[in-house]
Amino acid sequence: MAVNKRNQNKRSNILVITEALLIAYMGYISHFILTQIGMSPNVAVEKLIINVGMLTVSILLCSLSVGLYEAKLRETFRGIIRRIFVSVGLSYFLVEVLSRAFFDDLVMDSYFLPASVSSIIITLVVFRYFTNRLGLLGLGKVRILVLGAGERASIIEKRMRRDVDRIGFELVGFIPIPGDNREDGIKKEKIIHLKVDESFQQFIADNEIEEIVIACDQRRGTLPVEVLFDCRLRGIEVTELLDFMERETGQIVVNLMYPSWVIYSNGFQSQNYLRDALDYTLNAILAFFIFLFVWPIMLVTALIIYCDDGRRTGVSVFYKQERVGLNGKLFKIIKFRSMRPDAEKDGAKWASKNDDRVTRIGHFIRKYRVDELPQLLNVFKGEMAFIGPRPERPQFVEQLVREVPYYNQRHNVKPGLAGWAQLNYPYGASVEDSMEKLKFDLYYVKHQSLLLDILILIRTVEIVLFGKGR
Repeated sequence: MAVNKRNQNKRSNILVITEALLIAYMGYISHFILTQIGMSPNVAVEKLIINVGMLTVSILLCSLSVGLYEAKLRETFRGIIRRIFVSVGLSYFLVEVLSRAFFDDLVMDSYFLPASVSSIIITLVVFRYFTNRLGLLGLGKVRILVLGAGERASIIEKRMRRDVDRIGFELVGFIPIPGDNREDGIKKEKIIHLKVDESFQQFIADNEIEEIVIACDQRRGTLPVEVLFDCRLRGIEVTELLDFMERETGQIVVNLMYPSWVIYSNGFQSQNYLRDALDYTLNAILAFFIFLFVWPIMLVTALIIYCDDGRRTGVSVFYKQERVGLNGKLFKIIKFRSMRPDAEKDGAKWASKNDDRVTRIGHFIRKYRVDELPQLLNVFKGEMAFIGPRPERPQFVEQLVREVPYYNQRHNVKPGLAGWAQLNYPYGASVEDSMEKLKFDLYYVKHQSLLLDILILIRTVEIVLFGKGR
């Protein structure tokens, strides 16, 4: 355990020193660029060193206060970004106030702090991204041990087979627990036959285990509570399988959910009038600005659909369809028509990948999501948001509620034009696909935030620009 502690402290020290150098360098380079473009005057080297030093020290202290240098920080990349923004923003305030209050003669020009802070945020976010993704400095790579080798534990083996799935952790092995269903359990992973007693602590220390994942099939009477309690007191993280899968895969494993986990877990924030009003305002403003840019595309699309078959059949270029919205309320979604007028003469059907009901222009506008643009009107009406689970038809929802557990919970937020599920599981044409998409939808419902919405919007733009859609 002592060796493990020394390694963690060494990694933390290296991280602090590296980020201190990056912060100081970006402060210097920001001043250099400002002077080169004539926005700031040259200053004495001593004055520049003092200002860059104050900014560097304050950011390091604020980063330390928000836990960015904790050796056992268990946080998603979005969470790390939030902490960076908080620490740098707080530092900006401190340096601005303190320097003007006590060191007025040392204050730099008005452009220095904003330029430095902006470049530092970008640099730290990029640096943390690569250190976490590539495991540089030993960060983001956690040595884990799984308690259980049965059916529940096998979800790790089945869902996280590739190296890219395990980029955030190093799996030491699985320890069988009495009551595990070994017939449907671990097949190919390393199984460690070890009795979970006093010798277990020595095994943890010898293998530098940093996290234990609880994945046994039967807990009552089989889980070594006292041993796990002692591990937790020694600083070893103890994580439930559902929390582990949620953190590492960005989805909630619906078939493993149980009510008490939902009750005690974080997330699933309640809505209130002020938040609803703010969400609607932001969505309406964004919809207005997007409409200013895309109305020519919408006009051309409407004309092409009309000339393609609308003039011949007399059917509208738009398609209205009943969908299930917030809290199960029905509304009419508006899209550009991409299928033949008789597409549903035999009743509602799931859309398929190479659907022969799609028209010639329909294939193109679906691929680049142009058929979704009329839904800006649904956003203006408050029926939809930009980000949220895709709304389904009532006929399908009735079936899915019966066959897919917790499916109704996706209606706790407004449906959206784009969503977390669409990014991670872009195609769905069956009950099985709906189950997979629900895992991502529930993750979004649980973690809904402005930062997550921005991330989804950015990735959606990439999909549209490069035609990675349906």
